[in-house]
Amino acid sequence: MTSTTSLSLNSKLDLRAPLLTQLSKRIGGHWRRLVTLFLLDAIVLYLAWHLTTIYSNTLNISWYKQYDLLSIGSIIACQISLIAAKGLYQAGEKRRDYFSLIKTLTFSHLLLLLIPFFSEPGELISRQTFIFSWFLSVSFICIARFSVDIAIERLREQGAVRHPIYLICCPEDRLKATRLLEKENRYNLLGWTDANSFATDNNNLDDTLRHIYRSGVTEVFICSWEQIKNRMLLYWKLRNAGITLHILPIHLETVEQNIELNMVGKIPTLKLATSLFTNSDFLIKRCFDFGFASLFLTLASPIYLFLALLIKIDSPGAIFYQQTRIGLHGREFKVWKFRTMITNAEQLQKNLEASNEMKDGVLFKMKDDPRITRIGKFLRRYSLDELPQLFNVIRGEMSLVGPRPLPVRDVERFSAHHFIRHEVLPGVTGFWQVSGRSDITDFEKVVNLDVQYMESWSLWLDLQILLKTVAVVFGKKGAY
Repeated sequence: MTSTTSLSLNSKLDLRAPLLTQLSKRIGGHWRRLVTLFLLDAIVLYLAWHLTTIYSNTLNISWYKQYDLLSIGSIIACQISLIAAKGLYQAGEKRRDYFSLIKTLTFSHLLLLLIPFFSEPGELISRQTFIFSWFLSVSFICIARFSVDIAIERLREQGAVRHPIYLICCPEDRLKATRLLEKENRYNLLGWTDANSFATDNNNLDDTLRHIYRSGVTEVFICSWEQIKNRMLLYWKLRNAGITLHILPIHLETVEQNIELNMVGKIPTLKLATSLFTNSDFLIKRCFDFGFASLFLTLASPIYLFLALLIKIDSPGAIFYQQTRIGLHGREFKVWKFRTMITNAEQLQKNLEASNEMKDGVLFKMKDDPRITRIGKFLRRYSLDELPQLFNVIRGEMSLVGPRPLPVRDVERFSAHHFIRHEVLPGVTGFWQVSGRSDITDFEKVVNLDVQYMESWSLWLDLQILLKTVAVVFGKKGAY
């Protein structure tokens, strides 16, 4: 039966009857991958055992002399069975779990110690032979799989060895889902459909399925499962065509923690477990903030005095500038900065609102702001005007890393979802600062970066942002 015939008969077939040609075509690729991995592992494991046999004969170790090709084949079959039972032949990250692969091979070698114990009680495997066979097996199989992964990555960069996929999602999720799938570097997106169109018209579902069949798609990703009216119909038709269906919870993309899959009844649930070390991590963060700020202020005090002198010489007014900002839980506090503007800058801002370069007007940013002094331009270029905020860090009003605290004028223009920024301590630097700073002219992108930081927070992430901040500051990227 040809593919065309299968498609034309699809509407007449029992829903449970597979589209045989389509099914065999797609499942064939799955079995080719499995057989290739099986053969590769068998070859390298045989090579490891063969070299071990040569080594054992050289050392005149009698236990290995009695093992012929059939015996070694049985040992290799046992090892491959254990690897398969561990799920290390599955597609994706599972087959690249080298740590589990090493543990499984180690366990298989420990089992082999029982063979001479029961069959030849008087014979023991020498430590040298055992370690040699274990080392060769682990090394060869890891190197082989790593080489295959590198080769596949190179081919995928050239557009080959990619899985043709189709995306069903809401328009607002399309860009995010596409970027997430592109990160995997193993998919070739052939098209997408608005999930909302399935809620009212079954004809759209039939048209989409026909397009999926003809395109040779092997996997379908759905971001808005609840939007589809006939979910079971879609699932059965894709399944019977050999097409894998993925439910993609796109809004969990930025959650950088281990997600546990549990079953409630027969329904899968995603469990986002609370870390037992969260409180201690924050305590370490606070101690690090206080210690670093205190040490830096002590060592850099000559720099502070020099900058203060430059500010005083350049223009009349105070050395420091204190502005009311909104911090943790919406509380107001005075943020410390080196003065970079003329003394009546806040009064003049009302006349400059028309020149605001932020698209939505929530923040006020102006590249050639006439209120900035000469030394102020230098301080802002290298973010030196932010140095006095370490006083706020010592006082516990700010952290080294977190969402930037904004003036009252900006917060008054917030939408409801913007206030999530105030649920954590504001920071001297953050995702916004290392992702373009003033080059980002859309406040929604600023909020998205802040939320991404909050969802994926860890001590290691804070350290990464601090290191990137140094590079951004010296590169003068996005500062004015």
